[in-house]
Amino acid sequence: MNPAAAFSPNSSSFNLFDFNFDFNLNFPLPSPRQDADLIKYLSFVPGLKEILLLRQVHALEHATVWILGETKNMAVAQKNTTNVLIDDELLSGFSTEQGFYLYGDVNINDLRRAVILAQHRLINGEWNLAVHPRCGTNLTVSIFLTAGLVLSIPLLLLLPPVEQLITLGLVTTATIEIAPELGSFAQRYLTTSVPFNLRIGNIFSVTDTVRDKAHFVQVYWRE
Repeated sequence: MNPAAAFSPNSSSFNLFDFNFDFNLNFPLPSPRQDADLIKYLSFVPGLKEILLLRQVHALEHATVWILGETKNMAVAQKNTTNVLIDDELLSGFSTEQGFYLYGDVNINDLRRAVILAQHRLINGEWNLAVHPRCGTNLTVSIFLTAGLVLSIPLLLLLPPVEQLITLGLVTTATIEIAPELGSFAQRYLTTSVPFNLRIGNIFSVTDTVRDKAHFVQVYWRE
């Protein structure tokens, strides 16, 4: 982690709020057998298979949304020399143990191709596709950080008024800066997993009470 604020006596400027948090820790590379082995040796843990399955579906959902964004903006993707992922904000998803819902106006054939390509690219090392900035995990992390900030207010009241304002400003800025990175970290290592064990089934058009157009991508567990 870099210092919250870096100062050099020879520098001409000093940015008090120059936060740079790095959560890119060196975790072991995922193994194709890791989830299957966990289920084999920890089969006595209730709900373990459902949790592991949901993590893989969650990653597949995110990757599918990214690839559909690339497909829709093919001209932009072809000119993209920085490997920046293209997000179609008109699309969203929701994962379950049986598969995931995709909300938005998508051709079902394009969706099937995107799902197959998403799994292929994830399995072959493009694990960044499993992380999405509009994921609910990021919102959950932000809520917990905000709750922590609220709970710290009684401690701030013990400080003199000026120090209260300074400390509150520092903590609020740190919370805003750290939330997206911490949310991505939580997605990468907690709420998603490379879909090594998923077999893609049928894709259905479904009726949703909130949105007009939706599809359900069915998946199955395979060893």
